[in-house]
Parts: sequence; C-alpha cells; structure tokens
Amino acid sequence: MRAGRHGAVRQAEDAVRVGFYAPMPPARTGVADYAAALAGALGRRGEVRIAPSRCDVALYHLGNNRLHAEIYRRALAEPGVVVLHDAVLHHFLLGQLTRGEYIEEFVYNYGAWNGGLAEELWESRSGSGTDGRYFEFPMLRRIAERSRAVIVHNPAAARMVREHAAQARVMEIPHLFRAPEMPGEAEVLRYRDELGLRRASFVFGVFGYLRESKRVAAILDVFARLRRERPDIELLVAGAFVSADLERMTRRLLESDGVTCRPYLSRREFWLAASVVDGCINLRYPAAGETSGIAIRMIGIGKPVLVTDSEECARFPEDGCVRVTAGVGERDSLWRHMVLLTSVPGVGRAIGERGAAHIRARHDLEQVADQYWSALCEYRC
Repeated sequence: MRAGRHGAVRQAEDAVRVGFYAPMPPARTGVADYAAALAGALGRRGEVRIAPSRCDVALYHLGNNRLHAEIYRRALAEPGVVVLHDAVLHHFLLGQLTRGEYIEEFVYNYGAWNGGLAEELWESRSGSGTDGRYFEFPMLRRIAERSRAVIVHNPAAARMVREHAAQARVMEIPHLFRAPEMPGEAEVLRYRDELGLRRASFVFGVFGYLRESKRVAAILDVFARLRRERPDIELLVAGAFVSADLERMTRRLLESDGVTCRPYLSRREFWLAASVVDGCINLRYPAAGETSGIAIRMIGIGKPVLVTDSEECARFPEDGCVRVTAGVGERDSLWRHMVLLTSVPGVGRAIGERGAAHIRARHDLEQVADQYWSALCEYRC
C-alpha cells in the first residue's frame, strides 16, 4: 500500500506543468548558465516549458539587472515561485522606475516617513554602486508578498525577505553545482603560456562582471603591494567592467607588472582560466544577498577561494574557504590570507579539497533539482 501511495504521489507530481522564466544562454550572465542547467534537470522530473502562456506553476528567476525586467513584471501579474539570485533589488528598480514611481515604491516598502530619504536616494542614484544605503534597502516587499513562495540561496537573503514580508513562504535551496568537463593538462599549459603566465608562479584569479562591490580596486592595491615582496605571484583579471569610472580608476594598476587582463570569458575559456589559477578572489562588499556562482564553481573544482566574511557565505565550512574581513580591515585581512596561501605549501590544496567535498555534498545539481521540484509541486495552483 505504501508503494501505491508513493506511486500515486509521484504520478501527480509528474503531471505538474512548470513554466520557466529566466534569461537563458547566450545571455552573458551567471543566472543564464544557472537557469539552463536547472531547466535541464527539472525536465527530467516532469514537464518544463520556457516562458509558456499557461502553466500550473511558474518559476521566475530574478536578479538585479535589466535582463529580468519583463520577468519581474510577469511575476507580479501572475504570481508563482520566485528565485532571488540577488536579494537586493534596489538597483534594478532604480533602472526601471520613474522618479515618482520610485518614491512610491520606496514608501510602500519603508513607510511614508521615509519619503524624504527616497527623494534623496533618487537624486544621488549615480553613486548607488558604492553607496551602502542602497544595499541597506533591498525593496523586496512587493515581490515577496505577491509570490506563492520565494526561493533563496543563503541565510542573508532569507532574512531580507522575511524582514520585508513576515508571512512570506521562504525556502533556502543551495546554489547548484554541475561538475564540468575540465580541460586536459596539455591544453591548460598551452593556455597558460598564451597568457604569458610563468609556470612557477602562484596565480590568483578574479572573474565575472567587475563592479565596485567586488572590491577590484582593493584587490589590485593589495596585489601590487605583495608583488613587490613576492615577484613569483601573478593576477589574472577576467571579466567586463560594469562601471567606466572604476575601469578608469584602476587602469594604472591593471597595467602593473604581474597583472594579466582578459575580457568576459566564454564557458570553455572560463574553465581553462579556472584550471590555470591557484586561488580565486571573490569578494562582495556591500553584499546584495547573492550567492556567487563563480565562488561555487571554483570551490567545487577544489580551488581555495577568498570570500568576504558575511552572512551570504555562512553555509561554507570554515575550513573550506578563506574568509576576508569586510570594511576597514579588508586590505590587511586580504594581505594576510594571500601571504598564507603563497607561503605555506599545501594549505591552498587542503582548503580546496575540503571546500569541494562540501559542494559535492550540498550543491549537487540533482539534489538541488529535487528540492526545486518538491517546492514547485507544493505551490502549484
């Protein structure tokens, strides 16, 4: 009888028609890569259609950029299950709303007594990438209240949602990891030579979209200091600058000895670059409630990753990553940890192995897809 009930439940779950709304490749965003992997895994569990006109339950992927504009509007109009890849939507809304709409939305989130602050933030929005006030006000109330459920990837994002909508149904599902087909040793060595990286050097890597909150200027400054003492270290910076001001500000350091720059990488070149580096620097401050897909991938393949010590990274094991102090102590903390990784033989490998074991145990694509499927079945119409 138990088997019969289980079979009936499974059959009912398989009958769910899931509508999947997300940026998809070739869009140059980590959310697109994530969405493609998840859509494939969910499709092995039942019917999944990309952006259909009708479905039993919609899965909306939201992030903090304009690629998600139409998805956000649809998620409000036809509520479903929302995945918050960024839990701070403030910058996204700044780019989507008029002045009046923005002030109205801010007041809806934080009360009429904050109308003056909303006006001030609107007028100062050109500095929103570095001004911590914009990160302190995620502006999540409307989407959290409207959605059947909200999926997040870390405790910081879960807390932000509940602070905006106490009755929201929030589920924390780990960010997925799909083990890649890694390039061979000979190909990696050729790529290293093409980049001009010496084979005996310890290479740090910074990847993805380069914005102020990824602490690019601080990383370049600390690297330049350490390079004067340790000429056997190098830095690979691979990505696209989001801010022209940041690119101008860091140009001199980017042209320094030991720094190699590459544009936004294709998937294949990313895994070549990931194989080349000995450690990855993936800082976020101020944070936006996001779990970095780059950090997950790099930890997953056994690289030691330096992350900002924050609530967003709370689920990573203490001995499976390298935690860098946020705020005023950031540069000194980054310096000490870079010295540690480059001075003590084997420490980076040990950290990487422990981190990879955690990712395999908690972030495996199929395990994550099972959790998504259960949520979608629970919150369908």
